[in-house]
Amino acid sequence: MTAKYRLTASAKADITRVLSESAFRHGQDARNRYAALILAALKRIANAPDGHLTLDRTDLRPDIRCFHIRHSRLQSTEQPVGRPVHVVFYRSTGSGVIEVIRVLHERMDPVRHI
Repeated sequence: MTAKYRLTASAKADITRVLSESAFRHGQDARNRYAALILAALKRIANAPDGHLTLDRTDLRPDIRCFHIRHSRLQSTEQPVGRPVHVVFYRSTGSGVIEVIRVLHERMDPVRHI
């Protein structure tokens, strides 16, 4: 069975913003590599939502976990990204689908955004 995930409107907006900024600052190739890395992270989370590299974030909400995308560099289909800086915040639904809530820069305060 293939694990599934869905993105909230906020998560979609976050990813769009991240990739747009990546293309602007670093070029289209870098944007494509970062997009592949984010996709690899989402698939990894969907397949192992409680994996050993995920963190419980009950300080934000009782059901929230997070995962830094740097941990998916080996799963990405593109050349490695030098220093990934984004964290995926998500929760497991009762139906076996992972709901991605936000994708935030590691320096952003998640308390203000979740």
